[in-house]
Amino acid sequence: MTKSLPIIRTVHDLQNLVKKWRQQGFRVGMVPTMGALHHGHLSLVSAIAAKADKVVVSIFVNPTQFGPEEDLDKYPRQEQADQEKLSQTKASVIYAPTVEEMYPEGNATSVSVSGISEILEGAKRPGHFDGVATIVSKLLLQCQPDYAIFGEKDYQQLAIIRRLVQDLHIPVEVMAGQLIRESDGLAASSRNAYLTANERLIAGQLNLILKDLIQAVMIQKVPLRKAEIVATDRLLSSGFSAVDYVSIVDGTTLLPLESVKAGARVLAVARCGGVRLLDNMPIL
Repeated sequence: MTKSLPIIRTVHDLQNLVKKWRQQGFRVGMVPTMGALHHGHLSLVSAIAAKADKVVVSIFVNPTQFGPEEDLDKYPRQEQADQEKLSQTKASVIYAPTVEEMYPEGNATSVSVSGISEILEGAKRPGHFDGVATIVSKLLLQCQPDYAIFGEKDYQQLAIIRRLVQDLHIPVEVMAGQLIRESDGLAASSRNAYLTANERLIAGQLNLILKDLIQAVMIQKVPLRKAEIVATDRLLSSGFSAVDYVSIVDGTTLLPLESVKAGARVLAVARCGGVRLLDNMPIL
């Protein structure tokens, strides 16, 4: 029988544990999550365990990155199931603080990354990335890992965290975790559980349409803006209720491109019922 992975709840206990690991010469990795873990999250643990001796997996549903009309209250919280899954991995400990621990009374500091956080997702979800930047800063400073890993599914988030770490000189290597897909190519996400059976069938079209977009711009030399429009129309005709954006961008700045260049990426968000589905793919 697999031994349950220990859970710690306070900054003090986390810092004491990491201090002991440091004294023993261990390299420390961190996997920040909001829980409701799936195989995509577990792949991040495996990837970082290849470099770190000890792995901290944080589970914290961060209220400051949810807007007033978003799903904070219904976001899945299943700590026991998450603990059981992580006990099968190379994780060393779960860090699951309370909201009061992370945002104590009197908390008055937030972190904002201008520019890159104000476009795409940032334009659709004002304040979201301020909440992300703040909680990631807190976690990295609390744990002070050698490595931290973030999945490529949330590509804009990854780009913002890279900028944040560089600008604030936080001594951590940011690793990108490969985007994990379901058997039909849908990007793995905790929110996929919200989809009805029919919506789940529709959702599987998103990655296929993005692949066709890439072929159109690379092989057929379709102009980028036209390819974005065609992909958007196809998503709507396939049953998606709305398309927030389909954008071909620079892989670092996330600014729109007029022509394909190295590092180009397509980012897309389409709504299926009440669920926002994110996806992205490299173009070149």
